[in-house]
Amino acid sequence: MHTPMNAFAIAALVFSLTACGDKTQVDTAASPNTPAPVAAPATPAAPVAENTLGKSVYGKTCALCHAAGVAGAPKPGDKADWGPRIAQGMDVLHKHAIEGFTGAKGLMPARGGATALSDDDVKAAVAFMVDQSR
Repeated sequence: MHTPMNAFAIAALVFSLTACGDKTQVDTAASPNTPAPVAAPATPAAPVAENTLGKSVYGKTCALCHAAGVAGAPKPGDKADWGPRIAQGMDVLHKHAIEGFTGAKGLMPARGGATALSDDDVKAAVAFMVDQSR
């Protein structure tokens, strides 16, 4: 015969075993007064690291054309203009930004005209603009 105290003791045992991560199977159906297991709170997503290199390169070099849309340069945040470019994939965007590109909407000088920029600098700036435009 189960008394309220026995049911409480069983519930406490079940809770303590699940809270400690013990994988032992416990038959909770034996006591109808056993509380349902409590789900752990969701872990918040880790903050996305700011692309400081890309932001800096954009501000010093790329913004000269991209902020104003000079020569058909897509403005960061313009999803309609960036969408088809982003759909081509990052490899194509990197290639066009590093090597230069002439297309129907305008032209992109190699490395934005800043020949001293490394490939990584250019890729970081492209990632910065893409992130602004998704």
